[in-house]
Amino acid sequence: MDNFRNGISAGSLEGVDWAKSRHSGPQGNCVELAALPDGDVALRNSRDPQGPALIYSREEISAFLHGVKEGEFDALGM
Repeated sequence: MDNFRNGISAGSLEGVDWAKSRHSGPQGNCVELAALPDGDVALRNSRDPQGPALIYSREEISAFLHGVKEGEFDALGM
């Protein structure tokens, strides 16, 4: 599988507050979200805080979370 990276550098997003789930384990195997000043939401890997951050609209994040709550991703076996 090819290794592709996209997004922007999470390190360039200064002054935002990153949050992660209280269900995250001590090994740091989680993602973090941050509300951006323009209303978008950034997502990064907690193990690579200076690495890439993907940017989504609030509507996209809302649709994803709704899908999670409705079980749309249960087939992934997690």
